[in-house]
Amino acid sequence: MAQSMSFLIAVTILVYAQLCFAHKSNGGYLYPQFYDRSCPKAKEIVNSVVAEAVAREPRMAASLLRLHFHDCFVKGCDASILLDNGGSIISEKRSIPNRNSARGFEVIDEIKSALEKECPHTVSCADIMALAAKDSTVLSGGPSWEVPLGRRDSRGASLSGSNNNIPAPNNTFQTILTKFKLKGLDIVDLVALSGSHTIGNARCTSFRQRLYNPSGNGQADFTLDQSYAAQLRTQCPRSGGDQNLFFLDFITPTKFDNSYFKDLLAYKGLLSSDQILVTKNQQSLELVKTYAANNELFFGQFAKSMIKMGNISPLTVLRGEIRKNCRTINY
Repeated sequence: MAQSMSFLIAVTILVYAQLCFAHKSNGGYLYPQFYDRSCPKAKEIVNSVVAEAVAREPRMAASLLRLHFHDCFVKGCDASILLDNGGSIISEKRSIPNRNSARGFEVIDEIKSALEKECPHTVSCADIMALAAKDSTVLSGGPSWEVPLGRRDSRGASLSGSNNNIPAPNNTFQTILTKFKLKGLDIVDLVALSGSHTIGNARCTSFRQRLYNPSGNGQADFTLDQSYAAQLRTQCPRSGGDQNLFFLDFITPTKFDNSYFKDLLAYKGLLSSDQILVTKNQQSLELVKTYAANNELFFGQFAKSMIKMGNISPLTVLRGEIRKNCRTINY
């Protein structure tokens, strides 16, 4: 009897502890300890594969972080972005934000393969993406956080959602903020998560319109430092070179820090969607100034906003599935 009571108390404490760190979603809770019993090495395996991938190519850290973002803004954090064309599925990889741009799929495949060997049919592709995004941030010198887990994978994709819901480089400030608000995120999350552009690259085609006579006066965008614009033109011509890559943060391009915000204050934000955080809204400007002056504050808010973003409409419990292969649904 005493043993039974002790066991009951222990279970109650465990459940309470999990709920303290849990995030409510439709149909269930996400919590960091989700795989502690079913696949105790899950986080270790994800971290190992991501570390090897980033060591081979530092740019991969930004790619994996972006992949999670582009997934969560379409149908929620459900790994729909990973699905290839097949059956009734039209892949989100073909959307304007993802075509010739989204990458890191092979790394996710490698992680999934390793996890299937360790604990078959246990860890979802959606959770893999959330963990890989965190590990990519940490490996680049950024903050860490406890990733709530327990997502399941979708059985479908949304090409239209990918085309319409993901913020675009040429969107207005209000359009971008509205897209964030529709996902339950606010202006603080918008500015903090934009800070992920402290690592990674953008293609010439993403910002060319800022370089060549956007206002009809023969000059570059007036919100872009003119000497910086002249430098960019040498590798981003009026036509051609669409896929030429440029650092989003030219100061410390592979280090996760607050240099991105310092770039914005110097009018050297590469994308229009970056620079408008300074030029179009007073509250976002003040946040940029705060994060530019205090790296610790930026790191703290980025971690909070990543957890919040990772909780956008996840599938849990009996909704969704755990795919055997991240690119195809289970048949």
